[in-house]
Amino acid sequence: MKFKGVEYDVRDLNLAAKGRNKIEWAAQFMPVLKMVRERFAKEKPLKDVRISCCLHVTSETANLVLTLTAGGAQVRLCASNPLSTQDEVASALVKEGIPVFAIKGEDRKSYYRHIEQALAHQPQITTDDGADLVSTLHKKGGAIVQGVLGGTEETTTGVIRLRSMEKDGVLRYPIIAVNDSYTKFMFDNRYGTGQSTLDGILRATNILFAGSTVVVCGYGWCGRGLAAKAQGLGAEVIVTEVDPIRALEARMDGFRVMRLIDAAPLGDVFVTVTGDVNVIDRAHILKMKDGAIICNAGHFDVEINRRALEALTVKKRELRQFCVEHLLTNGKKVILLAEGRLVNLSAAEGHPAMVMDLSFANQALAIEFIYKNQGRLAPRVYKLPDELDRKIAELKLKTMGIKIDRLTREQKKYISSWQEGT
Repeated sequence: MKFKGVEYDVRDLNLAAKGRNKIEWAAQFMPVLKMVRERFAKEKPLKDVRISCCLHVTSETANLVLTLTAGGAQVRLCASNPLSTQDEVASALVKEGIPVFAIKGEDRKSYYRHIEQALAHQPQITTDDGADLVSTLHKKGGAIVQGVLGGTEETTTGVIRLRSMEKDGVLRYPIIAVNDSYTKFMFDNRYGTGQSTLDGILRATNILFAGSTVVVCGYGWCGRGLAAKAQGLGAEVIVTEVDPIRALEARMDGFRVMRLIDAAPLGDVFVTVTGDVNVIDRAHILKMKDGAIICNAGHFDVEINRRALEALTVKKRELRQFCVEHLLTNGKKVILLAEGRLVNLSAAEGHPAMVMDLSFANQALAIEFIYKNQGRLAPRVYKLPDELDRKIAELKLKTMGIKIDRLTREQKKYISSWQEGT
């Protein structure tokens, strides 16, 4: 379909006015990205650069896309998850003249068709969240992938996939792992995932966390944030891990640590945040108490073994939106949220705009860096340069009215020398 010459596939363009309001609401909580957009509008550092974005189509993402277009880029956008699209935001972007291909609840066939449509203008830069766009582009090969200067990746899962591609020698162009920036993973993963996951669970179930037992599977930055927020709401938190260092850290942070098979009979709510497959498996499901709630906050819907759950299911029914009760062969009931997909984006709105302000400032500057350094980077996965990471933190502090100390000349000399000791 086309609207005033703009190609698109969204649910309903009549939702655009509502989407515009959401985009403007988010924008007022994204002052760092606003500063980047103002500079981009003056300098046009991305003039006529073709960018394909595969991201969660939310009001915060819309502000990133508008920042890139302010810089002169030609952007096409598709969803990085079938359930994370905000249909009103997708419509509003189309009305802004941006080709968008995303519908909340789209099936797998539509999902990959939309990725193909996002790639149709033969991008020079890709921006991905989970690496589905990059992997699709690499499978296509040929002149399209040869014309790509570089890309960026937003999430932990995508970085893992891309590093695997690099290791196997199949990655064809350089990628900046935005997720590896301190101002991304320490804030987006910890504070963003921590809060938005609980928001998704609450919207789907309206349960009381105080007095309940929450099992957090995985103690990376997302798990750390989730455990802390759940504890803050009064829940008893159990952490399960496979890494001894992270397990030890979780215990030192005050959480109970045990195997998932031992936690299964104890938990009221189970949340996976590992990035791996079949974390909650058949044996765990069978040991869960009647009425246990299971959900996922990892990028892909593979962390809960849904095939095993379906095989154990005698009957199921939807109790509330995104809330499906499974009656098991052992007579117990287990509730699965959001089809095992990202519960924070499927049942809620994802991270607060204040957090995404940092993440998308990283994205914008990473894209600019890729374009300015075209031809100088090998086909590898890189971090955003530390000076840009620190610059984003400085800008965020400035917008918050916070001033910090600076090293004196004497302190700089002392800290960089070896001569002085005891």
